[in-house]
Amino acid sequence: MDDDIEITDIDDDGFLDPVKKAPIRNQDLTSISVIVEDILSQYGWYLLVVTVLVYLLIQHIIKWKSSQRDSSSPPQTQQDIEHITRNHEAMEAVRRKMQEELDAKAAIFKEKQKQQEEVRRKQKIEMWDNMQQGKSNKGQAKLSQTVEESSSSTTTLKSKTDKKPLRSADYNPLTGEGGGTCSWRPGRRGPSSGG
Repeated sequence: MDDDIEITDIDDDGFLDPVKKAPIRNQDLTSISVIVEDILSQYGWYLLVVTVLVYLLIQHIIKWKSSQRDSSSPPQTQQDIEHITRNHEAMEAVRRKMQEELDAKAAIFKEKQKQQEEVRRKQKIEMWDNMQQGKSNKGQAKLSQTVEESSSSTTTLKSKTDKKPLRSADYNPLTGEGGGTCSWRPGRRGPSSGG
């Protein structure tokens, strides 16, 4: 069969006009095929060589990586495995020992904290009891003094009060009164004495 179809048209004058029409084709695909044909005709051998080189390069890289993977993990012998196991067990024993020491230190510290807290609690109770009884709570050392020490301290207080005071009772250093030798004086009003 022939793809060329002949169609005859009738003119306005009534004459038959034979018209040949080309077969219908997709114009987009023909332009793409023309471009591909041009590229392959100009650069076909180059594209073929580059494709083969890329394929060989990929194969070489795959072999190299597999050999690296094999060399990084050599086959272990029984002695190596035993040596690794012994080292691991020794490290675990050292870790356990260090953890036990740390736990013991923590327990001692916790016990000391409890004792200190108990001492503070007892001191607070004593202070509360003293406050309820009307005693001074300014210092625990004063509470623990004996009667002999308190009597000797009262005699020293009497001897201190017998001495003459250094200043009078109405002395105020901010006012400048009361016998102080230093007082504020305004500066001179004249011109400066510079040269």
